[in-house]
Amino acid sequence: MPLSCYDRSLGKMRAAPTAAVLGDGSLVKGVRETIVSGINRRVFYGWVIVGAASLGVLASGPGQSHTFSVFVGPIGEDLGISSTSIAGAYGLATLAAAFLLPQMGRFIDRYGPRRMLGLIVILLGLACAFFGAAANFLWLAVGFGLLRFLGQGSLMLGCANLVSQWFSRSRGLAMSLMALGFGISMAVHPPLSEAMVEAIGWRQAWVVLGLLTWLLMLPPVLLLVHDKPEPLGLRPDGAGRNEAAAAGEPDPAEEITGLTLRQALRQPAFYIVSFGWFAIAMLVTTLHFYQVSILTAQGLSSELAARVFPVSAVTMVAAMPLVGWLFDRLRTRVVFALGLLITAAGLAGITFVTDGITAVAYAVVFGLNNAFSMTMFGYLWPRYFGRLHLGAIQGTGQMIGVVGASLGPLPVGLAFDLAGSAELTLRLLAIYPVLAAVIALLFLRTPEAVIGNEHLE
Repeated sequence: MPLSCYDRSLGKMRAAPTAAVLGDGSLVKGVRETIVSGINRRVFYGWVIVGAASLGVLASGPGQSHTFSVFVGPIGEDLGISSTSIAGAYGLATLAAAFLLPQMGRFIDRYGPRRMLGLIVILLGLACAFFGAAANFLWLAVGFGLLRFLGQGSLMLGCANLVSQWFSRSRGLAMSLMALGFGISMAVHPPLSEAMVEAIGWRQAWVVLGLLTWLLMLPPVLLLVHDKPEPLGLRPDGAGRNEAAAAGEPDPAEEITGLTLRQALRQPAFYIVSFGWFAIAMLVTTLHFYQVSILTAQGLSSELAARVFPVSAVTMVAAMPLVGWLFDRLRTRVVFALGLLITAAGLAGITFVTDGITAVAYAVVFGLNNAFSMTMFGYLWPRYFGRLHLGAIQGTGQMIGVVGASLGPLPVGLAFDLAGSAELTLRLLAIYPVLAAVIALLFLRTPEAVIGNEHLE
């Protein structure tokens, strides 16, 4: 199918009132097609998609916990709200947003990730301005919900869906490179937000964050992003690229296959993946949330405890390509189980930290844990259930993860309140991912109706 057929073949099914805003005019469409044709002569265009998706993950920063952490104190002082109340509103908003993600996934299936990403980015910028104008607790809670749903939820969901559509055999590597945007956000958004709070105040800082989100992500969505390779006559991973494809006349597209959400819910694989993904999302969040409290309770200074985060971040970024390579080369259930066992090692390992050396050792393990979790985020669902109805399935999977993340810190918080120490609780929690790893190794298999991943069984 020639490139000029792209929007003719899909646009009829995807009419939306935001068409003009999201670049469906003939001029912008022509520019997009010219860019694809020019780049694909030299390198598979999917790697441009990975770059755009990584920018999207970076742009999700206003909806991520590491950005919110900078604003808790200034917001509390300005509105006269306690940190506990802010944390409670944040947790409830995150939980509420999680249950909207399956519907967002269905919208992505219906309208395509490009249109939905454009709309999500526009709404996320507006949500930042709305949050910056918060005048009371209810307004603040609604703002939290919008930012978590659009940033941490929908934007990351759309980016993962996009990369999943463009890659199959190299999906692990592509997902790991996409996830580098999260590491960059962790490095950039907190200090940038801190500087803006000092310079212009927390309210104006949120307006600037919204504008930066638009500047960062709207141009790639308008000019670079295409939903899938097949409507362009390409194939996932660039398979079948020949001289004709390089000349702008790609090979005929193959049929896209996959299970519906209802069909996926009938498969044991869905519940095995969900059981393990819930464990990782729950327990990684627990360590992020309570890491400083746990380490200071075990005798480390708060400064040393805080320095664990950069070590983990560097390890995560360095390990991501390796983790992606493992997913692309080895049996998925083996790599999935390995990630779960590293989660268990992190939970148990933090209880043995007593000095700088053991803190660095734990930080490396936790960084590996983050590398696995960020790559799994978008990898597992298309791997086991195909691409045809991926949005609905991926949205449901992300809902499961966000619910786990919302509930994860509770057992450790209760342990601190009731016993004054979380050591035993953390070691008991480590049993969960070990059990999930054993179940995955023994029973996780690709449903018979899903084809194309036989090399990973």
